[in-house]
Amino acid sequence: MSPSDLTAALQWRYATKVFDPARKIPADVWSILEESLVLTPSSFGLQPWKFLVIQDPELREKLVPHAWNQRQVADSSHLVVMAVKTSFSEADIDTFIARMIEVRGGSADALAGFRKMLTGTLAQGYMTEEWAKKQAYIALGQFMAACALLRIDTCPMEGFVPAKFDEVLGLQDQGLTAAVLCPAGYRHADDRYASLPKVRFTLPDVIQHR
Repeated sequence: MSPSDLTAALQWRYATKVFDPARKIPADVWSILEESLVLTPSSFGLQPWKFLVIQDPELREKLVPHAWNQRQVADSSHLVVMAVKTSFSEADIDTFIARMIEVRGGSADALAGFRKMLTGTLAQGYMTEEWAKKQAYIALGQFMAACALLRIDTCPMEGFVPAKFDEVLGLQDQGLTAAVLCPAGYRHADDRYASLPKVRFTLPDVIQHR
């Protein structure tokens, strides 16, 4: 892939307003997109999230009224609800450290200093729900970029009622709350927004070199 290919993909993508409900993302392509979510970077690597992939048509219709009746929630091929932990604990840190040892080897004793740093940061009140939501936006950006490179349409959505999504999806019982949504699929031929030029400030307006 050339640098111009990247620019072309980002120029091609837009916040899709109308999805074609008849077109579905192939399973092998979706599998790669799920991997892109798993590979998202996060603060300290702690990954304080869960990505819910909602495909059940009835469940998605139940969510539409709680997303300001925006049909992308129901008509896209896949709906990703990016949910985050409502609280973080030393147990979560220990789970992560155990995973580090599983993947990289080593021992808990060797990671004691790292654990102390993490628990100290936790004790300072840094790892809040708001912190976790900021991490979810890293995942959102990476997912949208990955989709654009594969010519999959997306629409980042904050226009929903998190408490209602939590209720319908039973997230409270899992210690989670919905942070942001990202329907993915294929644009409908009737979506007029697909052909509109992007409105962006110029490069000198938004980038400074010092």
